[in-house]
Amino acid sequence: MTGCIFVSDLHGRIDRYRKLFGVLSTERPKAVFIGGDIMPNFGHADTRGDFLDDFLFAELSRLRDALGEAYPRVFIVLGNDDGRAVEKSLVEAADRGLLLYMHGRKAAFGRWTIYGYCFSPPSPFMLKDWERYDVSRYVDPGCVSPEEGWRTVAVDPDEARFATIAQDLDALAGSDDLENAVVLFHAPPHESNLDRAALDGKSFDHAPLDVHVGSIAIRRFIERTQPLLTLHGHIHESARITGSWRDRFGGTVALSAAHDGPELALVRFDLDDPSTATRKLL
Repeated sequence: MTGCIFVSDLHGRIDRYRKLFGVLSTERPKAVFIGGDIMPNFGHADTRGDFLDDFLFAELSRLRDALGEAYPRVFIVLGNDDGRAVEKSLVEAADRGLLLYMHGRKAAFGRWTIYGYCFSPPSPFMLKDWERYDVSRYVDPGCVSPEEGWRTVAVDPDEARFATIAQDLDALAGSDDLENAVVLFHAPPHESNLDRAALDGKSFDHAPLDVHVGSIAIRRFIERTQPLLTLHGHIHESARITGSWRDRFGGTVALSAAHDGPELALVRFDLDDPSTATRKLL
């Protein structure tokens, strides 16, 4: 059995991280997947000093020392609320063996292959480091395009203007067979149990808002390539509204660890049978 843990959208909450580390210490899973929005919101840090070096990496180092060979593989991506300026620190932590930073990458894990992808479609938020046009240059009413807003890392204007999630995913998977693949996303697929926002009856400049705010490109990618498992976060309230933190697209199981309460939403799954996944609020 290949028991794994999945969490997402911890937003720098020290209490959630400590609960996660406690579970890793006692249950000793083979791997933990962290689905983005890992940092404190700007100006709302829960700890002094640098969050990554002084807390997250320090705690992972202590956990590795304590567990030794039982230390899990830590697969991680960033989310739209994380400034891209911290990406360099994650790459350096990966070089030290603390984690595997997965954006735009793939890694072998037993008989499975893990892929990662950070970008989400345009949102109303102003930080655009991890936002891309989805399948075209269309932007939903009330949202801000990737060409506007602000960034912690500069990008070529042509990238901001023309790059799409659809193009990125074609490049990520190429012609790979994804039958035994796990894809760690931040954003969920469009029109699913995992992307339902609390926008009922709302409009922007008299245009009604779509209550499903996930990625069309991600949904099409899943339907076309049929990975074994996809992992998602981003839309905190979706599970509460739809009553489900899971969905299925053909043979692909899709799970979300996003949660809009104070608890840590902890998803446990076995890669030998991800359809038996469970989710618990701690």
